Amino acid sequence: MAADELDAFLSEERTCRVATVGADGRPHNTPLWFVWDGSALWLNSIVKSQRWTDLAHNPQVSIIVDAGHDFGELRGAELIGKVEQVGEVPRASTPDAGLEEPERLFGAKYVGAPSSQTGVTPG
Repeated sequence: MAADELDAFLSEERTCRVATVGADGRPHNTPLWFVWDGSALWLNSIVKSQRWTDLAHNPQVSIIVDAGHDFGELRGAELIGKVEQVGEVPRASTPDAGLEEPERLFGAKYVGAPSSQTGVTPG
């Protein structure tokens, strides 16, 4: 995909698959909602999840966003990088300027209310 196609694709799709590696070396893959801000993919995770435990041990991640039903419609993107925790954990209601935009994007895309975030920068 060209850069503008990728930007539109990541802005429109609703679910990604997040692959992590646990301390025991075993892979773990889970579906998750996300938002794209034009330069980073923002994830929302429960802090007591296996995903969160894995990422605390090893921040390396592979994320797949894909779409299409019939073979000719299939398309997708893989983002590989490191997860970076942003803001307080667990997220409280204290205003955080660093989370203002991703929380706005999550609210607009999914639920109409802010939620806790973790940023993934590809690379």
